[in-house]
Amino acid sequence: MISTPRLVIRRFTVEDAAFALRLLNEPSFIENIADRGVRTLEQAVKYLEDGPIASYEKHGLGLMMVLAQKTGAPIGMCGLIRRPGKPDVDLGYAYVPEAWGQGYAGEAAEAMLEIARRDFRLPRVAAFISPGNERSLRVLARLGFQPAGTTRLNPADPEILLYMKTFEGAQP
Repeated sequence: MISTPRLVIRRFTVEDAAFALRLLNEPSFIENIADRGVRTLEQAVKYLEDGPIASYEKHGLGLMMVLAQKTGAPIGMCGLIRRPGKPDVDLGYAYVPEAWGQGYAGEAAEAMLEIARRDFRLPRVAAFISPGNERSLRVLARLGFQPAGTTRLNPADPEILLYMKTFEGAQP
């Protein structure tokens, strides 16, 4: 578990399936990230088991639940992802609309980047952004990410923007 001034960031459990179901079906998530096809609570449990929870076991990292510290309410997810066929770990995040514009994405991402640098000793972290996702582009700019071209997560997927953050003093 990670605490920031306003957030608690912890690993997902299957008990978080109701929130995952809601987040994965937000129109902004489907438009800017992907439609994961998760429409039932059972599918949300499977998404968590096969996605974040499996990633913790395999890589020691993954998407994590983000909660507002004052209320304990779930507001989003943020984490480090190791994707097959990609050379760098990437930063991923998504929040429910009522959490937008309050700096939560940047606050959680800063905590994840510190873990990437300090605990995993990564020289850099990638971020993949859908073209037109201006909110995420602003978050990445504030975090010091730089444009690094375009890529596809899978060969059949549309091109997306690639951003990179290299840590000071890191060897390439």
